[in-house]
Amino acid sequence: MLKKGYVLRSRDVAHILDCSPDEVIELAQSKKLKATKEGRFWKYRPADVLAYKKRRERLAQA
Repeated sequence: MLKKGYVLRSRDVAHILDCSPDEVIELAQSKKLKATKEGRFWKYRPADVLAYKKRRERLAQA
């Protein structure tokens, strides 16, 4: 179970979504994946990543 307020880094999200960290950053910059930028690092909430993954899987099935 993830702790409340826990955040993921781009490489963690890339592992979950099976893509490169650069692709994850592009998704964040284009606002397709919710993220916040702190300094030079992007931070992602696990719930937002899982919601994006479900949306992407639904679209792939359509």
